[in-house]
Amino acid sequence: MKYSKYIKVLISCGVLGVTSLTSCEKYLDKEEESIVSPDDAFKNFVNFQGYTEELYHCIVNFTNNYWTNSWNWGEDEITTTAGDYHFIHKIDNGNFWGWQAQHDGWGAGWMEQNDFTTTWGNRGSQDLWNAAWFGLRKISIALENFDKMTDATAEERNLIKGQLLFFRGWFHHRLMEYFGGMPYINYVLPSDEKLTLPRLSYHECADLAAADFREAANLLPLDWDNTVTGRRTLGKNELRINKIMALAYLGKNYLWAGSPLMNQTVTGDRNYHAEYCKKAAEVFGELLGLVEGGQTKYKLVDFTNIHTVFRTINQNWALPGSTEAIFRGPYNNGNDTHYNTSKQYLPGLISEGDAIKFNPTANYVHANYGMANGLPIKDITKADPESGYDPNYPWKNRDPRFYTDILFDGVKVVTGNITETDMDPNLRRYAQLYTGGSYRSIQNGSRTGYSLRKFTTLAANNYDRHFDYSYAMNIYIPYLRLADVYLMYAEAALMGNNSISGKSSNFSKTALDAVNVIRERAGVAPVHQKFQSSVSTFLDELRRERAVELAYEGHRFNDLRRWLLLIERPYTLKTSVEFDRASFDPEDPTNNRIVNIRENVILERNFSSKHYWLPLKVSDVNLYPEFYQNPGW
Repeated sequence: MKYSKYIKVLISCGVLGVTSLTSCEKYLDKEEESIVSPDDAFKNFVNFQGYTEELYHCIVNFTNNYWTNSWNWGEDEITTTAGDYHFIHKIDNGNFWGWQAQHDGWGAGWMEQNDFTTTWGNRGSQDLWNAAWFGLRKISIALENFDKMTDATAEERNLIKGQLLFFRGWFHHRLMEYFGGMPYINYVLPSDEKLTLPRLSYHECADLAAADFREAANLLPLDWDNTVTGRRTLGKNELRINKIMALAYLGKNYLWAGSPLMNQTVTGDRNYHAEYCKKAAEVFGELLGLVEGGQTKYKLVDFTNIHTVFRTINQNWALPGSTEAIFRGPYNNGNDTHYNTSKQYLPGLISEGDAIKFNPTANYVHANYGMANGLPIKDITKADPESGYDPNYPWKNRDPRFYTDILFDGVKVVTGNITETDMDPNLRRYAQLYTGGSYRSIQNGSRTGYSLRKFTTLAANNYDRHFDYSYAMNIYIPYLRLADVYLMYAEAALMGNNSISGKSSNFSKTALDAVNVIRERAGVAPVHQKFQSSVSTFLDELRRERAVELAYEGHRFNDLRRWLLLIERPYTLKTSVEFDRASFDPEDPTNNRIVNIRENVILERNFSSKHYWLPLKVSDVNLYPEFYQNPGW
């Protein structure tokens, strides 16, 4: 449903037959006997929760929305040449209009779909734009009818209202991330008024979202299983909105409002807004105090099991996330399979699926994945005695997350039998990612000299076949996890207090401590003393930590935007690593010696300041003057 149409629905139609259906036949044709009165729809918890449940199906499954899926749009990833229909390719060309369905002939995007629906299981027909406006309409109707919930306990009323307020804040926050300040939909728009609802400033919108998140956090429990109401649905409450989810997004909402892009948009100041950062730190401190105090089900996953945050296998389609994922959407078991998501990373030489592959860029890997001693790599072509980096053995002694996230030259990919007769099996069994290697096809291999292994098992290839349906592999990237909260707390505490030792009043850890919690979990040395000399040097290292820990989880594009770095070099570059293999150790690829290592630029993005915000749909901005287009578009 297009937003221009949906505005008309907002001001003239009800949803699910709970208010007037005047002039709505075109959108909501229903049999008369199927219409439910508001008194029945909202009278008790079971009925009201049934209405509210549809909001959960407005959380887009961006991991598996299409056959192959794109959600990393910064300088971190590049597609092979077969993938020119995905939004990442359009962004690389400066075509930010490409988020819209009319610019996406394949229907591969999750930002907007032409055939939007919240019907369970129709993953390819759900999208951010339509789901947000649809959800906001439902929420307004529900809150307007909240006083009809008379056959309910105080706990039941709190659970319903808390969910509604959370989703109202969340839908607005998601729209704001990409488009800036929006109209804040907090009442049912009447049909007899001219549409003039203005776009608010980012800060005005964020303040309203904050009020909704805060009240939701006050109303919701830490765990539904520990409520009288939730005990009726034990085993089915994991994804229900709770206090920790509301606090996490309240803090994120404040940190985003305090970030340079958002602050500049409102005040003209390119620096952080200290007061918003302090608010964010206080909220994150409240959350982390509950977590570290053992009052919640959330905790960091042991590093040896970090893959369980993103995938499960042979567990009857169990939803990934373990104890670390805070916010995820619903997943329709095996019906929402990974299909080609599990195959979109390994080169086509050893993987089935579409020809398109998504490759980590060499510039991102080199700039962020440092050494196990915590130090970054200054120049991949030069030895560095301080960090211990050796360009002849570039895969040695690296940050352990390099080995869990990145497939590099010489790694054993195929374990089972290879029966082809036309070539040496080792050309497929071991990653041939050196220049000219068999994995380096620019159409369906690696354009960059690296492949991604973070979200799938290397056994998900054409020979070991762990992507087969019988293995029940479930890949699902969470929207927000606990490690993200620690790093957001560190950023907020740092910039809110202008101090590396900055902290909230309700949590004992400083900004430095919070970063080191995540490094310790990964087996990386603490932040080096050289990065503790000033706030700016520590901020750079904190941002690098965020880039590694949250790599390829869909955060980088929005991080670069909010930091006012998206259009600046070197963040506009995408490169490959080129080298020749001098020796090969099949038992330990870190012992492989290479020569002539260098980086080549594949492309440079030609961005300007208008690219900090996505353009709104022309049909929507033409509806009324107060809903204006973003600058430059």
